[in-house]
Amino acid sequence: MTCRSIIMKTKLPLLCLSVVTAFAAPLRLEDLERMALANNPALGQAAASVRAAAGKSVQAGLYPNPVISAHGDEISGGPIIRGGEFGGGFSQQLVTAGKLGLSRRVAREHQKEAEADADAQKYRVLNAVRSLYYQALGDQRLIEVRTDLAKLARRAVDISRELANVGQADQPDVLAAEIEADRVELELVNAQNARERTWRQLAAVVNDPSLQPGPLEGDLENLPTLEQEAALQTILNESPEIRAAQADAARAEAAMKRAQVEKIPDIMVSGGVRYNRELLEQSAAGGLRPVGKEGFFEIGVQIPIFNRNQGNVAAARADLDRSRLDVDRTKLMLRARLAVAYKEYRDAAAAAERYRTTMLPKAQKAYDLYLNSFRQMAAAYPQALIAQRNLFQLQDGYVMALVSAWQRSVEIQGMLLMAPAP
Repeated sequence: MTCRSIIMKTKLPLLCLSVVTAFAAPLRLEDLERMALANNPALGQAAASVRAAAGKSVQAGLYPNPVISAHGDEISGGPIIRGGEFGGGFSQQLVTAGKLGLSRRVAREHQKEAEADADAQKYRVLNAVRSLYYQALGDQRLIEVRTDLAKLARRAVDISRELANVGQADQPDVLAAEIEADRVELELVNAQNARERTWRQLAAVVNDPSLQPGPLEGDLENLPTLEQEAALQTILNESPEIRAAQADAARAEAAMKRAQVEKIPDIMVSGGVRYNRELLEQSAAGGLRPVGKEGFFEIGVQIPIFNRNQGNVAAARADLDRSRLDVDRTKLMLRARLAVAYKEYRDAAAAAERYRTTMLPKAQKAYDLYLNSFRQMAAAYPQALIAQRNLFQLQDGYVMALVSAWQRSVEIQGMLLMAPAP
């Protein structure tokens, strides 16, 4: 019996969902990546663009088709002309100066650009999955932390009420403890809502509307170690954005060479055989007879006197200059983006380390001491309340710093391609 049938028959969806959640295997990052690569339509679009560019590359190198034609001349009646000349022939354009090879090269560089764009789109999709995965992992951790903190807050409420019952605490202390517990529980609800939002975004990226929030497998605290110069060299060597810019520059160079040879005329060749019915030949009997079969041909070239494609050559040269500068611009842009992302990564990693090793242990100790002193009436509750709130805020800050560090590392290791995936 499926979960859906249990829900329909027993009308206990929450029980069924809890059972499914309890026995569901934790999802791994690799599982989500595999789903995205298989289902995200943006990758299918990118693959289609590559196939289209490959088709254009094939088409650009094809030789012009010959033209087969029927031929008629001097078509009229009369005792001599007798209908004129009828026949057939063909014509062929002979492409010169390697124009077809250059056209094919232009199309192939465009195909390389499309392939680089497809790789960039793949990075965007995977980076979006990874970023949302670590956000969901952080949401999961935040719910666990806030659940524990809510229990601590409720325990403080119970202590306040117990002390108030024996006259050792004031009513304002009890109210303050209850308000703080309500606030922490509200933040727990907010964390649960944030988790729902993140999973809906994940479902959209992997193109699986049925994907539901569940346990995730992963270690949020095991942050990667990144070196800025090593990351920069990897990006400069492997970035699809740079490869696309370089392919565009190669395409522009081939296009300029193609424009330069355009002025060299192609050769037009035509020829054929026809039957001439005109009575123009002297027969052996002394009369006139038809000319009969005869051949014809024509060879022509266009003389580049006025149009030497000079305008297109100038435009192609300018496009080449633009595309070469675009390679440099892309590298500078990636350097600038890396500087920002790496700074944010270091800030988040340093903050997480300080939270973990220094701030959280001290905050926990201070809270325990204040709460124990309050229980023994050695301190006023506002001091315990401040320590409790400080502990809660530091726990939140620690989880957010971990998530931020992971997301920045994903951005850096993902070639800084963090635009939202379609």
